[in-house]
Amino acid sequence: MGRLAAAFEAARSEGRAALIGYLPAGFPSAEESAEFMKAMVAGGVDIVEVGMPYSDPVMDGPVIQAAANTALAGGATMHTALACVTAVHDAGAVACVMSYWNPIERYGVTQFASDLSDAGGAAVITPDLSPQEAHAWTQASDAAGVERVFLVAPSSTDERLGLVTSAANGFVYAASLMGVTGNAEADAAVAETLVARARRHTSLPVAVGLGVSTAAQAHEIAQFADGVIVGSAFIRAINAAISPADAKARVAALAAELREGVAR
Repeated sequence: MGRLAAAFEAARSEGRAALIGYLPAGFPSAEESAEFMKAMVAGGVDIVEVGMPYSDPVMDGPVIQAAANTALAGGATMHTALACVTAVHDAGAVACVMSYWNPIERYGVTQFASDLSDAGGAAVITPDLSPQEAHAWTQASDAAGVERVFLVAPSSTDERLGLVTSAANGFVYAASLMGVTGNAEADAAVAETLVARARRHTSLPVAVGLGVSTAAQAHEIAQFADGVIVGSAFIRAINAAISPADAKARVAALAAELREGVAR
């Protein structure tokens, strides 16, 4: 059993959905981002999405875009993300990288898969890579033992769902709404329908993201999804802090609230 599967199974055995938290590597600095990710783990996050900041983030809303811009201005690179992966792994959680395809391609597909595995990473979420164009990534990730996560959306056709679920081997990321992160609340009814549709094509866990920021929302999603993904809310918690220590405490507290929320 892979590390992602084990994390989802452990959560299921406790009568809850897995809690997945996202932060961009290098936000607000390289050292602080690693510390905040460890605080997420201490608060109860099972899986951490380490975001690779990118200058053209088509899926991300203004909160994540601003955080990514801060990270890039501070010099964040793929090596920053890999260092965060190691920090998460050492803290006892499962680490994934969420990255647009261009940074991976520039780094070198095979090298990235190998370096991620060496850093302790379990998987990569590629929001803008279609399964039809993922041959090189499939080969490289299989060789390195790194799992693949692709996205589906409410607009995905049954054909698209079949393509995505057959190409993935980690989990399926179900976007709860059309649009970008952090701009609207998740539509639970739409998300539940999408999860049910995805499950007709795969036995992989299905995790729901976009528009989830509170324990109440997490609880609603957890009733039908295998995992609940939260990103912008963690960034807002950091932005509201008056010091790095306060930010770390706020991140851990939010993770703890969300962990209670994902109970079934």
